[in-house]
Amino acid sequence: MLFRWDLAYHCLVCSRPCKRQHTRQLYPYLTGSFVITMDSVTESQRTLYPYVTGSSVVAIKYKDGILMAADMGGSYGSTLRYKSVERLKPIGKHSLLGASGEISDFQEIMRYLDELILVDNMWDDGNSLGPKEVHNYLTRVMYNRRNKFNPLWNSLVLGGVKKGEKYLGTVNMIGINYEDNHVATGLGNHLARPILRDEWNENLTFEEGVKLLEKCMRVLLYRDRSAVNKIQISKITEEGATVYPPFSLRTYWEFKAFQNPTAGAEDYIFTVLYGYEMSQPSEVKSDLI
Repeated sequence: MLFRWDLAYHCLVCSRPCKRQHTRQLYPYLTGSFVITMDSVTESQRTLYPYVTGSSVVAIKYKDGILMAADMGGSYGSTLRYKSVERLKPIGKHSLLGASGEISDFQEIMRYLDELILVDNMWDDGNSLGPKEVHNYLTRVMYNRRNKFNPLWNSLVLGGVKKGEKYLGTVNMIGINYEDNHVATGLGNHLARPILRDEWNENLTFEEGVKLLEKCMRVLLYRDRSAVNKIQISKITEEGATVYPPFSLRTYWEFKAFQNPTAGAEDYIFTVLYGYEMSQPSEVKSDLI
């Protein structure tokens, strides 16, 4: 005997399938599927741990809209397996989405959003979902999946422009979300945000914004083992979203710290543990060790 549930529309008001006048707040949700046989029950499987992941996404507001940057690497564990993974996607007319984390879960989120935009367009009422509505929707989806102990292993950045108002927000895999003038995910939240706090201003031109994002992505390329030197930048303004072709950053690897990363580490360890410098005779060191 075979039972299968397909895509169902659950109401945010009723918390169940609903035929009332709440359809404006409906969202697609995959209820899952399982097969019942005479011998066993095979339940739907979940993502227990991320396998193929993308690294940081960095986004800022600039004079005319939103700028977003990410590399195109997809890491299988610690192996940089894929180098052409697009993680910046336009959503509807007014929004732009960037994602780090599990790539397959990002594809599932894109399927949710495709259904959301389709339902919104079917109303044909002259209105369309803006970035704030899409961001609120994503926060509910991520928090809902977290409460089911079946999270989507992603950190998302959602930006957009509607009626002249710029919006930029982020949400992580457990539903924590906020809005800011510049956001970053992953290691970029630790390495890129300090740069943005020092150098960002609301009157940045497009060229200045791209230069600032390139600086952030260069720092991440130097410090993040999952980063790849194939960068994609996108923007969204009142005219719509544009995703630019990927490019490589100019890098410089001749810094002394890159050539000999352990320089000075031995002296520090011996000074702390044994109270003397490495420059002392090796016989004395061997006796103490």
